[in-house]
Amino acid sequence: MSPKTDHESRYQQLASDIASRIAEGSYQVGDKIFARSSLASQYQVSSETARKAVCVLAELGIVEAEKGSGVTVKSRENALLFISRRRDARTLSFLKNSIIEKAEKQIREIAELKEEVERLVDLTERFRSTNPFIPFEITLEGNLPSIGKKISELCFWQSTSATVVAIKKKGSLILSPGGTTLLEESDVLYFVGDEGSYSRVKYFLQTLLTKDPLDY
Repeated sequence: MSPKTDHESRYQQLASDIASRIAEGSYQVGDKIFARSSLASQYQVSSETARKAVCVLAELGIVEAEKGSGVTVKSRENALLFISRRRDARTLSFLKNSIIEKAEKQIREIAELKEEVERLVDLTERFRSTNPFIPFEITLEGNLPSIGKKISELCFWQSTSATVVAIKKKGSLILSPGGTTLLEESDVLYFVGDEGSYSRVKYFLQTLLTKDPLDY
């Protein structure tokens, strides 16, 4: 008999083994296959385990156990049905355990990912706070209303709270550009500011809002 599994008791395995032999024709209907008293010795199990196994088979109509007459095979069809149901139950149990195991793995991975994201955010914030002058950059593309304007015309700092520190024009870098510097397509603006500077600058260059800077 196969080793005991985590989800099967010894007597269930014994009942399954006997039913399998009946189903495959090793025991025929009407055969007296053994005396219940010798079953424990034959399968090397306790007498209580043997008794429970026979009770299971008898309740399912696979065998008939009579005191003093041993165990008689009663129905091959019931044995086949029993084996089929146990096979399906083992498959369902396997699938259930597999799903649970994979779900638990995903939960662990999500938790680990969350921790890594939190570490990344923390390190990014600390890096930014210790390096406040690392500039943001944005490229002027398309038909932005800011293209063709001078920096002085834009009221850039008043509108965005960011400071332009350099402009790259056609591969040449202009540091501390003056107010007369003209913004052209493909220029790259370098500016410094707080965490919200990039979104404010991008929005401002696209819309050239004329609202009072204090309204932002």
